[in-house]
Amino acid sequence: MLLAGKLLLESNGDRCCLSPGFVRIDDGIIAEVVEGEIPKRCDLGGPNHIIAPGFIDAHLHLPQFDIIGGHGMPLLDWLNKVTFPSERRWEDTYFARAMIARVLRQCISHGTTSICAYATVHHASAVAAIEMATDLGIGGAIGQVLMDREAPDYLCREANQLIDECGMLLDRFPQSNRMCAAVTPRFAISCTPELLAAAGKLAGERGAVVQTHLAETIAECDVVSRLFDGQSYVQVYDDAGLLIPRSIFGHGIHLDKTDRSQLANAHGMIAHCPTANSFLRSGTMNRSVLMTDRVNICLGSDIGAGYERSMVRVGRAMIEAAYSIGDCFPTASEAWHSITAGNADCLGFDDRGRIRVGNSADLVLIEPDIPLNESAIDLLSVLMFAWDDRWIRNVVIRGRVSTF
Repeated sequence: MLLAGKLLLESNGDRCCLSPGFVRIDDGIIAEVVEGEIPKRCDLGGPNHIIAPGFIDAHLHLPQFDIIGGHGMPLLDWLNKVTFPSERRWEDTYFARAMIARVLRQCISHGTTSICAYATVHHASAVAAIEMATDLGIGGAIGQVLMDREAPDYLCREANQLIDECGMLLDRFPQSNRMCAAVTPRFAISCTPELLAAAGKLAGERGAVVQTHLAETIAECDVVSRLFDGQSYVQVYDDAGLLIPRSIFGHGIHLDKTDRSQLANAHGMIAHCPTANSFLRSGTMNRSVLMTDRVNICLGSDIGAGYERSMVRVGRAMIEAAYSIGDCFPTASEAWHSITAGNADCLGFDDRGRIRVGNSADLVLIEPDIPLNESAIDLLSVLMFAWDDRWIRNVVIRGRVSTF
């Protein structure tokens, strides 16, 4: 298969650029990348098309797609009144499977081909989520949520049961899989110290991806301090063995210098979720400060507190959030990099996020309805701020054109 157009390529390490060319796919892998010419004949694309790597979403909640827009509450109230009742519905595996099929198709339709996602506490539904993502070719990690306190009884489980079920997921969907299982304590508030420690031990033994939340709101940080004898939020995770290079901490808004140094030294990463942060009025993450302190940052939609399925729109929100608190903000070129190669690097996805020979052929074919004017001051900025999801013509996952 031959795809042709303007290729979205990595440039200068943390940016992207557009270059005319074509990509040849063979057996699900990018076999050839040629710059400088757009062939007259191709299977997909043409002079008015852009070929981008598949987008990567570093933080989302599969059972929360139907509560997008549940507005007007701070985080802890929102969880209790909106989120937890919606997640209860995944007790019914048939309901969960129908919803999973629907939301994964939504991800693909917006160009997302790899995700790091939360399921619920329900083991069978978590299994279904990983299996169905695998069948669609979607890469990344999905975790069964771990909670044994500070949540409704219908979502709490015994710590031993949760760890046993998580271990079974890690056995069934190992880290070597394109779509693997993740160790996923929801956040420190909903986990006893014993559950956190057992989760950390399991993650360390298996070299597993860890997903959890960190310092999203001040009220949340205060509750963590109360529950853990005044310890800092970061220290709670460190003590439990959950502060490791494969740990993805959602949000990380309210962190002090010590917290940031501890994260940087452990090579943990913050999943920046700008749309969710503004939606719940949690605060604005200072991306520049975290980067100065060498904290790794990936980018996530955080559906359903996040209200954008499109990672292009999330990238735009990252720019706007940074601009709102200072003069140091990423360019559109950097935002395109964040949702492709940048997220791939943070998450350890060596075979995706870039258009290069040997990578999985995860590609998005885009046809803007505005001219690709070479004289534009910044064409990538024009594309990001004028973005229309209807521009996506095809999504290719592992060399296969997906339907959505």
